[in-house]
Amino acid sequence: FNVLGKGRFRAYSAGSHPSGAVNPFAIERCSTLGYDTAQMRSKSWDEFATPGAPPMDFVITVCDQAAGEVCPIWPGKPITAHWGFEDPAAVHGTDDEKRKVFDKVYRQIMNRVNQFVNLPLHILDHNAIQREMRAIGERPAEEAHEQH
Repeated sequence: FNVLGKGRFRAYSAGSHPSGAVNPFAIERCSTLGYDTAQMRSKSWDEFATPGAPPMDFVITVCDQAAGEVCPIWPGKPITAHWGFEDPAAVHGTDDEKRKVFDKVYRQIMNRVNQFVNLPLHILDHNAIQREMRAIGERPAEEAHEQH
C-alpha cells in the first residue's frame, strides 16, 4: 500500500496472535525488494484499537485464520474486508520451499493491493468501497507480475 499507493496510503501490519518476532523470510523478502525493515516488529492488532492509535480508513485481514476471529472495535469505524491468503509462516519444508511460498503470497498480496489502489476512491461512497474491497478478497488471488 505504501509503495503502490504513491503516498495516498499509510499501511500498518499486525496480527491477532503475534509470535513476538518478525519471520526472517518476511524480512529477507522485504529487504530483497528494497523495503526498509529497520522498523519492522511483531505486534498485536490490539495496538490499533487503543486511544492514540493512528486512525484507520481501511482494515484488511489477510490470514485465513483471522477470517473467523472477532476483530477489535476499530476507532473511526474503518471499512473492513477479508483477503485470505495462505500463511507462509506456517509452511514446513526446506528454506527454498519456504521462500517460494513467501514469494507466491507476496505476489498475490501485491495483485490485490494493486486492484485496490486503482479503484476510483474519490468518486465511490462508503458502501461502494466496502463492496469493492470485499469483491477483491472474493476473487482468486492469482499471481500477478511482480511489482514493488
